[in-house]
Amino acid sequence: MNVLTNKVAVVTGAARGLGLAIAQRFAAEGARVLLADLDADAVDRAARTLGQHAQVVDVSDRAQVVAMVETATRTLGPVDVLVNNAGVYRNTPLLDLGEAEFDRLLAVNLKATLFGIQAVAPGMIRRRSGSIVNVASIAAVLGAPGAAAYCASKAAVVQLTNVAAIELAPHGVRVNALGPGTFATEMAQDAYADETLRSRILPRTPLGRLGRPEEAAGVALFLASDDASYVTGQTLYADGGRMGLNLMM
Repeated sequence: MNVLTNKVAVVTGAARGLGLAIAQRFAAEGARVLLADLDADAVDRAARTLGQHAQVVDVSDRAQVVAMVETATRTLGPVDVLVNNAGVYRNTPLLDLGEAEFDRLLAVNLKATLFGIQAVAPGMIRRRSGSIVNVASIAAVLGAPGAAAYCASKAAVVQLTNVAAIELAPHGVRVNALGPGTFATEMAQDAYADETLRSRILPRTPLGRLGRPEEAAGVALFLASDDASYVTGQTLYADGGRMGLNLMM
C-alpha cells in the first residue's frame, strides 16, 4: 500500500519547483492533494496533469489560507497533511533593503506558515492526528550577502516549527521542517544565475551537485508519513552535506 493512501494533503506554492515535486510524490503515494498557488494558470495546469485539485491562494492573506483549508476539507475530506512550501526570495544588499520588501518576504515565508498551522491545527487536534511540514532552508543557519530578509524569515520558520511542535504534541499532531540546500528549481536558477556565485556554491557542497526536486519531495514524504511518527520539532536539512563543510573542497 502507498504510504499516503486515503490521506488528504494540502501543498502551498505547488505550481512549480519543490512544491510541485512534493505534490507529485504525494499523489503518487495515494494522497488526495490540493495544490495551492498564487499563479492561477500554472497551478491549474499542474493539478490537471496530476488529476488533483487546484486553488488560487495568496498565502500572505490569513482569510485566503483559512478558505483554502475549508475548501480542501469540503472537497477532499479533513486535512491530514499540510506542507507550507510557498516562499519568495530577493537578493538585496542590507543597506538597500526597504521596509516593503522586508515585510513581503516575512509575510510569504513566515506569516503564511503561521496562518497555515493555525488553519489546519484545530481539525487535526479534534482527530488527534496530523502532520505539518514547513519548508525552511539552510539559509536559516547559513548567511549569505544580500539575503538578510530571506535568512531571517527562514530562521524564524525553524523556531516556529519547534514551538508549534511542542504545543501540538499533546494532541497527536506533528510539526517538522524540511531545510533544503540548493535545488535545481526556478527560484534557485534566479538566485544563482551569476556563474561566479554558482561556482562558489558547488565546491561547498560535498555531493558536488544541486539537489533534484524529487529528492526534497522524498524527505517531505518521510516527514508527512507514519514512518516519522516519533519525529516532531525537527528540521531535516537536505543539502548535499553543505552545512557540515566549513572549508572549500
